[in-house]
Parts: sequence; structure tokens; C-alpha cells
Amino acid sequence: MHCRRFVPAIVCALAAAGAFIFSAASPEPARPHTGTSVLPSAGLNDTLTNAMSDIAGLEGMDRTIENFRKRWGLHGLSIAVMRNDSLVYAKGYGWADREAGEKMGPGNILRMASVSKLITATGIMKLQEEGRLSLSDTVFGPRGILCDSAYTASIGRKHNYMQITVEDLLRHQGGFTCAYGDPMFSTRDIIRQFRLDGPPDQHELTECVLKRPLGFAPGTWQRYSNFGYLLLSMIIEKVSGQTYESYIRENVLEPAGCRDMHIAGNYYEERYSNEARYYMHDGSEPCPEYDMSGDLVEKCYGGNDIRGLSGAGAWCGSPAELCRFVASIDGKPQIPDILSRESIAEMTEYFDPETFSLGWNDTKPDGEWTRTGTFSGTSALVKYFPDGECWIMITNTSTWRGPGLARYTEAMFKKCRERYSPLLPDRDLFSLAQGNRYQISLIPRIQSPELPEYVFATNSPDNIL
Repeated sequence: MHCRRFVPAIVCALAAAGAFIFSAASPEPARPHTGTSVLPSAGLNDTLTNAMSDIAGLEGMDRTIENFRKRWGLHGLSIAVMRNDSLVYAKGYGWADREAGEKMGPGNILRMASVSKLITATGIMKLQEEGRLSLSDTVFGPRGILCDSAYTASIGRKHNYMQITVEDLLRHQGGFTCAYGDPMFSTRDIIRQFRLDGPPDQHELTECVLKRPLGFAPGTWQRYSNFGYLLLSMIIEKVSGQTYESYIRENVLEPAGCRDMHIAGNYYEERYSNEARYYMHDGSEPCPEYDMSGDLVEKCYGGNDIRGLSGAGAWCGSPAELCRFVASIDGKPQIPDILSRESIAEMTEYFDPETFSLGWNDTKPDGEWTRTGTFSGTSALVKYFPDGECWIMITNTSTWRGPGLARYTEAMFKKCRERYSPLLPDRDLFSLAQGNRYQISLIPRIQSPELPEYVFATNSPDNIL
């Protein structure tokens, strides 16, 4: 629901005219966008429109982004730009749902794939700050966080499992490889190999994977591991006593001002009302459904268990709210951080080009940070630059390049920054969302002791609350 403009004049039965400060109530728990809500509960995605970023002088940037979209056959994409913790640009291009005739807007949410890992890593750092775990804690074994007897039985005599630490999982150094296929994207193989009755839940999947040998000694090498981040999601549940989604929502996303991020569903029918539709690239073929039903499905809708990815890749949200999340873990003063300076420094510490940062793919010594995410039906890139700008793009369409699209997206970001950064407006669209303070002046128009008439004037952009 988009926020409506106040009517030019509002009749108010007030004893006296004056000025006051309007402070919105605390954010409500995130929820699927159904029904209607009153004006004070409006969030960022409810208020942003494409028209707000139709800015004179940026027509060339629009053409560059639109040409990129068409070149890669993307049905739709959404871009947000933040500068020094202020959201200055947010716009959708193409279609959110072509069949429904819905164009992409900045309020549409999209699957962000492995960008979810940045959210999960932040949750782990939060638990460390609370003194409930340490990155040096071991994961398995009698003294491990996940000391369940079923896991210990699956591990058996493979004692190198007992060496895995929380930090090893964060840095993809836990010893897990894809020698048997990525367990998060090979559910049908898991069902066949371990003779399961159906798709495993996260606990059953973990028991299965732990029966396999590690590919290398923990901490001695690295190999990108989605399964490692599923384990981190389970660690969050075990330590917090809450579901992964509940803990992250209450302790990470809501404090960061992100009210419209959710764990995505597997099928089109499970989408949120403002969630974009996903598409495969031209030439892609239907694939068997992940649950061994025998049906052929579009890969982005039933080819994989997206919800089962949990903290490894299941979150969906808008680039605008994702900017807000990054602003809450970047160490800049304009928006209060949800982590300590020490934790942020630990997440972004640079070691060498071969070592993964905590949650981020890569953090350079000059302050450039990168986080990517890709799977069927979507591609996402978060690029944080040393000058304080953050550019985020999420698409609703796969490409034949797969993860390689991020390199071309980064080149497009560079081109737009060089030509159009100076033309981006000096404003903060975050101020449209609930939880920010606006000064509203009540100016008397008719002096009447019985029923004076007042108009609203506000310092929010376009007089929108």
C-alpha cells in the first residue's frame, strides 16, 4: 500500500494551533503484505515509488540500466543507491510480474539468494556480543554447540569434524566441499542416496551430510559452502532458543529498520503480495521437482527447496531495505549501527585475496565491500564503496552467466557512478519510513473559537509521511 498525500486542508477540532513533533510508533513485526494498514504503520516499501527517482539529469542512467536489463534478457530488476547512510535513489525497471501486468517498483521484494549470508553472519556476531557464543567455539562433539547425539552418531570416528569452529563456517573453511554435489541444491540425490521417504528437514539433512567425509582439514583451506551457513542458522536457533527467522527478525532486521524482509517460499503461489515473479533465462528447460514428485517444473519454482536454505540463501527483500540493513552494519554515524565497532571491524577485516570475510564475499583494505547472490530466477549484488556510496541491484530473472552476471553488474555500477553520482539528489528517502521523526506545523487558516481549520506542512520529502 502506498502512502497517500494529505489533503491540502484538514479540519481539526483543536483547542489551539501550534507545532508538535510526530514520532511514529515502534515497527510492527514483519508480515506478508495483505490487507490494509493505517498511515503510521507504513514502511519504506509501502511509500517508495518509481516517480520519486524520476530525476532531471538522470535520464542517461535510466537508459544505461534499461539497456543492461534488455541485454541480459531480464524481465525486471530493482536498484537502490545509498550515500553516507542516506537513501538517495530507488527504482524498478521492467516487470515485477509480466503476466499480471505489474511493473517493477522499489517496493517490490525479491529473493536475494546468498546475500542472506550477510544477514546470518550479523546474527552470529550479535550472539557473540551478547556473550552467548564465541567465534572460536567448536560446532560438533561433546563440547560443541550442536552436540546432538544424532549428529555425533553420524560423525562416528571422523574426528576432524570436532575441529570445526563457528569462524570456520563463516569463512567457508569448515571442510565441506561439493564432491557429492551441493547438499542444499541436490535434494533428490540426497533422498535417493540415503533412501529417505521425502525431502529432509534441516536436522535430517545434517545427519546425512555428516556421514560423508570432509574434503579438507577445517581451517586449512576454503571452499564455498552453503551447507556451512545452514549450520550457522541452526547454531543461531540452538543458542537463542528461538527459530532462526524469529531471532534474526527481532534482533537484527527490526533494529536495523527492515520491516519487510521474509523467508521466501518455493512456489509462485507462496509469494508475498509485493514479491516479484521469477523467470528463467531463454532456453532453460523444465526440471524434475525437488521433492521427487515426478513432475517437471520451472527450476525457479520447485526445482530447489528455497525455504530450506534458511540463512544460507532464503531471505527476500527490496534493495532499498537492504541498503538500510547495510547502513546498520557499516560503522558510519548517520544511522546507528546494530553491531559494535569491534564486530564491524571483525566482519570487514582484510587478510588476503583468498580469504573470505565474515558474511561478505570480499572486503578490501580501502573499504570496498562486496556481497553477491545467485540462484535460479534471481541475481543480487551489494557493492559498498570507499566513498560511502552503496549500490544494490536484485533481478527476478536468471541468466546463462549464472554467478558471472555480478561482474557485468559491477561494471555497470562503475559506469553509472562515474557519470551520474554527482547528479544524485541530496536527500534521504529513509525518512519516509515509520520510526523516523518528522516536524509537522499546524498553521491556522480560519480563526474560529469553535472549529479552526489547519493544514499540514511537513519536512518529509514531497510532504509524504
